Amino acid sequence: MVLRRLRTEVPELPSAVELFGLFSEPARLQVLALAAEEELSIGELATLLKDSQPQVSRKVSALKAAQVVAVRRDGRRVLVKLEKSARGSAVVDTAITEGRRLCLSDGSLARLPAVLARREDSGLEVFSAKAPSRTVPALPEHLAHLSSLAPLLPGRALAIDVGTGDGLMLDLLAPLFERVIAVDRSRAQLAKVQGLVAARGFHQVSLFEGSYDDAALLERIDRAGGADLVFAGRTLHHAARPAVAVQAFARMLRPGGHLVVLDYLPHQDEALRTEGGDVWQGFAPDELRGFLEGAGLTVLSDRPIPSQWHPLGPDARVQWHVWAALKPLPPVLELKR
Repeated sequence: MVLRRLRTEVPELPSAVELFGLFSEPARLQVLALAAEEELSIGELATLLKDSQPQVSRKVSALKAAQVVAVRRDGRRVLVKLEKSARGSAVVDTAITEGRRLCLSDGSLARLPAVLARREDSGLEVFSAKAPSRTVPALPEHLAHLSSLAPLLPGRALAIDVGTGDGLMLDLLAPLFERVIAVDRSRAQLAKVQGLVAARGFHQVSLFEGSYDDAALLERIDRAGGADLVFAGRTLHHAARPAVAVQAFARMLRPGGHLVVLDYLPHQDEALRTEGGDVWQGFAPDELRGFLEGAGLTVLSDRPIPSQWHPLGPDARVQWHVWAALKPLPPVLELKR
């Protein structure tokens, strides 16, 4: 049997002369520069450039053919970003610089933060509209049992429930941690959570209305010395910039603290986007591992959640996955004798 060495195919860029021809159109330079800033959909690029989607698609096709941008599908959306192998090319770098200058000149780069923030607006609207009052479930019998296990945790001073939703995770966190902060952008959702907290008598739970990167939230966490646990349950697919969100979660942790992310694997259920306000249709295990490692965390595990454990709901039919990561302790300096 002949063994052949497997090689990773790296896209080969066209010649400098061909690239000069490609970049002779200013609008292509702008698309390239924006794709270098952030992975953007065709629709978002059209909004930023105040152009039609067909026109933007044609410009993207030319850049993709030259292998300077990468294109992928996320449900019905087509997403565009700078091709990794194009970074470091003198011609491409110069083109990005010029495209960025053009984007600064016409205001398209200045519009980028608003376009990214708009990704999360539909989710906020959905959860604000879907927050009817409900009867708080009976007091679970497991609360006492969980509380008895609390001393076994290495750190249990503070837990953060990011995107707490209806607050059902608090039934697990409150018995285990001395303090819990439940975070959500939806005032309607937090009103429901307040009812649950009051009914349970969870005096250690406080609510925070706002985003996970709000300065006031980070200040509160810093005063407590950092979080022992940050739990992001089915939250990341609502984030405008998932990698940046993971960095914000890591920022909350004390050294030795843990981040747990529960989310979906890639799927094609477009209804979760249209009806649930999802920004992303799941994450590949290696993709999310990259987010965690990029935030300076050590990945401890990633594993699927058995489908029979999914609660009833519209997302029960997609695959769930959980990633756990640790914020490393600072290196111990050896004392010189």
